[in-house]
Amino acid sequence: MSLTAMRSRLTDQDIRRLVKGESAEDRALAVRKICQRIDTPDLTEQEREAANAIIAMVAQDAATLVRRSLAVTLRRSHHLPREIAMKLAMDIESIAVPVIAGSPVFTEEELVDIVRNQPAAKQAAVAARETVTKPVINALIDYADESVMGIAAANDGAEFDLETYERTINRFAHSQTVMDSFVSRAALPIEITEKIIARVSDDALQRLVRRHALPPQIAVDMAEEARERATVDLVDQAGVAPDMPRFVAQLQTSGRLTPSIILRALMRGHMSFFEHAVAILAGVPHSKAWLLVHDAGPLGLKAIFERTGLPPRLLPAIRAAIETYHSIEMGSGEEGRIIFRRRLVERSLTQFQSVPEEDLEYILARLDQDESEDYPAALAG
Repeated sequence: MSLTAMRSRLTDQDIRRLVKGESAEDRALAVRKICQRIDTPDLTEQEREAANAIIAMVAQDAATLVRRSLAVTLRRSHHLPREIAMKLAMDIESIAVPVIAGSPVFTEEELVDIVRNQPAAKQAAVAARETVTKPVINALIDYADESVMGIAAANDGAEFDLETYERTINRFAHSQTVMDSFVSRAALPIEITEKIIARVSDDALQRLVRRHALPPQIAVDMAEEARERATVDLVDQAGVAPDMPRFVAQLQTSGRLTPSIILRALMRGHMSFFEHAVAILAGVPHSKAWLLVHDAGPLGLKAIFERTGLPPRLLPAIRAAIETYHSIEMGSGEEGRIIFRRRLVERSLTQFQSVPEEDLEYILARLDQDESEDYPAALAG
């Protein structure tokens, strides 16, 4: 777009409003329209200089509403000049926060400088950015308060590693705000889960044990002790355990690798857990167990099942569950698993006559919880 074309798409009224608008509202409307026109990658160098001059003029406007219109309109633009972005970042909070939170033009060093020298609202905008790099996180740990650090802790775009997790826990160990916020992350290293488990609130602990893997020994201990703060469902832990052989071995050592937990896990869609459980009970490598379960026909499954010592009455249910697993296409993510679980339960009601009543009640109850609390949209179709 040439500058002439750009001007032709703006009315004389737009220009007059920007330069001589009698009210802040008039100038703000003109700013929004002009910024939308100049936020394009097709300008020549000369045209870009002219556009930047307009932006610089607007950034000097005495009216807060006009400067805010500039900040909001160009808050995600790659064409906002960095010096103007920094000027807006130093402005009052209603103008600075949208730019700090969204602008891609800031350097890592500039974000660190904002954290070091600006008040909490602007620090919070940094903490909420789509990506927060390790140096910026370290600055937040050093200079931010717990409310700001809680925003960073819950932000999956904040690139925490073991070192920054450790530093955060060391400084904010007594902050329930920060510790609870970590639980909201999509993933937590198992070492960090172990460190924060005693520091989170009751509600956060319930979410922690549902969503994140616990160290195997802690999971078993919490299940056995029936702690008041949380009861660990070892079946759900089977779905998030990152080291499945270790988790299954721990259950075996503690006497918790029962027929019930194996059947329940399988009908919850935790196939990897089932494979490793069968392998350890049958005394064969996981690779051989996988082959016999999935790729050797009904006789292969029967052969390894008989070596596990599991009750013979469970074999029809297990076989039907595995056949269902292979007969449907499991969608991605938790929604696909919920659909799989529902179909599995539907078959269990009509075909799995050998499923113990208490296990069937457990499976139905957990499915109800999935559908009512977590992913109701998955079941709309």
